[in-house]
Order: sequence, then C-alpha cells, then structure tokens
Amino acid sequence: MVMASDSRPTAANKTGGRWLSVVGIGEDGAPGLGARARALVSGADLVFGGARHLALAAELIGGEARAWPSPFSEGIAAVLAARGRPVCVLASGDPMLYGVGATLSRHIDAAEMEVVPGASAFSLAAARLGWPLAETAQVSAHGRALDLVRPQLQPGARVLALTSDGAGPAALAALLVESGFGGSRLVVLEALGGPGERVREATAAGFALEDIGPLNLVAIEVAADAGARVLTLASGLADDLFEHDGQLSKREIRALTLSSLAPRAGELLWDIGAGAGSIAIEWMLRGAGLTAIAIEERTDRAERIVRNAARCGVPGLRLVVGKAPAALDGLPAPDAVFIGGGASDPGVLDAAISALKPSGRLVVNAVTLETEALLLAAHRDRGGALTRLAVARAAPVAGMTGWRPAMPVTQWRWRKP
Repeated sequence: MVMASDSRPTAANKTGGRWLSVVGIGEDGAPGLGARARALVSGADLVFGGARHLALAAELIGGEARAWPSPFSEGIAAVLAARGRPVCVLASGDPMLYGVGATLSRHIDAAEMEVVPGASAFSLAAARLGWPLAETAQVSAHGRALDLVRPQLQPGARVLALTSDGAGPAALAALLVESGFGGSRLVVLEALGGPGERVREATAAGFALEDIGPLNLVAIEVAADAGARVLTLASGLADDLFEHDGQLSKREIRALTLSSLAPRAGELLWDIGAGAGSIAIEWMLRGAGLTAIAIEERTDRAERIVRNAARCGVPGLRLVVGKAPAALDGLPAPDAVFIGGGASDPGVLDAAISALKPSGRLVVNAVTLETEALLLAAHRDRGGALTRLAVARAAPVAGMTGWRPAMPVTQWRWRKP
C-alpha cells in the first residue's frame, strides 16, 4: 500500500485539478497503454477495476488496488468517497461507450475527470471484419437483455452485439431463429486484441460453436427468412406484432397518435390505460433515449405488456400495475401523456394535466360518447385541437368486397402552457 507520506504528485499537480482518471485498457494489458495512461495508473493512490483489469495492469499499479464490489453501486460510492485523492478507474476499451466512464460522468463533473480511452470492442471488431463502423448498428447486451437487438434486425443490416458471457452468442442465435432470421451469418469474436483472440463463424440456424470465452462480441449479417418479425422503421407496426385481447390501438390510429404525441429526444411518456402497451412501445422505438411508463390496472394485460415490450426490443419499458389516478402518484413528471383508456374515470384527466411538464403534450383518444363529451368540454375550456379519425377496411360482403368501418376515434391534442 502507498501511504500518504509518499512523494507521489497530488491530484491537482498531476491533472490540473482533476483527481479522477478513467483509463481504457485492452486485452494486451499494460504494454498496449500509451505514456499518459501508464502515468495515470502508476501515479494513483487508489486503482479501481474488475479483477481482470487489475491483473492486466498489475505491473503499473503502485497504489492500492480495489476490485469492484457487488453491488456495483458500492464501488461508485467508494470512488466518490475518495474525491480529492489521485484515483484511477480501469475499464475495458472505451470507458465512455456503455462503460464505467459514462456511469461516473453522471456523478462527477467533467472538470474533475480525465478519460483516456482505448479501442472499443466495436472498433476492434469492425477493423477485423472490414465493416465501416458508421454504417454498422452497435448494441450492448452486456448485463442487459438480448432483446435490445431486435429493432436492429433489418434485412441486409450489419449489427455488432456485445454479450454478457460465453452463453450469449448461442442465446442470440436462438433469438434470431425464433424471430425468423435463421439464415443470418454470425461471426463470434473473442478476447479481441489479446493473445487469446479468436474469430469463428456460423449461421444462426446452424449455430454449434462451443467453448466460447466470456469476453465476446457477435457480428450479425442479417438475413430475413419469409415471414421474419421485422420491426419496420415507420410508426404504426402491424397489429399482429402485438399480443392483445382486442384492447389495442389499431395500426392506423396508432401511427396518427404517435405523430400527435411528437416524441423528442430524451423525453418520457406516460401511457395511461396501456392495454397491450403498443403506444408506449412504439414511442420508445422512435429513439434510443426515449422512455415510457405504461400504467395498466389489469394484471393479465400488464403481463402481455411485458411480453410485447421484450419482443419489440424495448425491455426497458417501465410498467405500473394499478388504476389511475392513484397509480400515478410518485411517478416522474412526463413530457407527454397518452390516455387510451379510463379518461372518463374521475380525476384521471386532471391528474394527467397537473403532472405534465410545462410545454408537455397530452393526447386522449375516445371511442365512447361519454369520453367524447369529456373531450369536447376540455377543448371548450382549455383549447387544443380536436380531430375525428375514421378508418374503413375492405372486407368480403356477400361474395363481393365492401368497406367495413372501424369505430371512429375522437382525438384531443393539447399542449400545457
């Protein structure tokens, strides 16, 4: 252990006031680090990292080495508790790309940190494969659900997916087969940049690779079988992509509703009376930074929402099982609210309006006369816009074809001052 009396430079002297350094290290260990990264590791009183990271940098560490505890949040607390001392955190590759550097940046001002990134696993994989990184989708399923890859499964696309462990590639192959992408080419890249690097390939349907190392990334060249479950890039996914009991905003109405909700980067939606969860799910599919909370009182429908969210690639959809307005208590304030069911229940509309952030959007769809009357009154009192949405579909009629109208929908759109 290095004691406080050592002559090692202080954090202020070393980094111009930055006490924390975050260094990305690869599988080639200390020899692969540049001079600045080596100096930050060797000059730190405390060096945090995974056991593997600490072993890779062992020859440079002169201070106290601390392996990340479980839960990980305790390690973040320990780093924060050492504020002002020279502290180094080791991470894999680029710490700011799904890494600990991104986590620490939410707690520590950039003026207190110096980040020295290494090559990310995505960069190394792209270099091995000759894939232009800007034209390749990148997904981290490390410690996260593999379902996150589903929106990227577009015919002809190239995807790099970071997995959690040696079982990840086989599980990913099974997901592809189940979704109708069994013909996709998979390349499993293990321990990139180190002496144990290995690259092997198979199809999803014929995947039989064994003894896969825990540090791996899977490259996917997406090939869609007939009937593959493709999550198209437009609003208004096909109705049969959702499991439902009839309580579903139909495709055309859903597309128009998403347009009215007008999602913007980083925003939160409340989907009240969520039914199958289709509005919240499609909201989240519009951009990686969008979040949603689905509020549904029926437990059977709530269970469907969870399944639909996973199969549509947004497993992070938050679900609240309960009846509005009571179920809304304590939820973070939304940027937008959609009410597809229960708008006429006492207090629901007022609670939604009260919770909305300033300039937030409210969209309510009504199919019953009672709820429509409520929206007419709200429009009279508060303004906004009313739209009547009517859809008819061609269907067989007495051996011929005629229009079969769906129930019309009255939609009220309102922006909070």
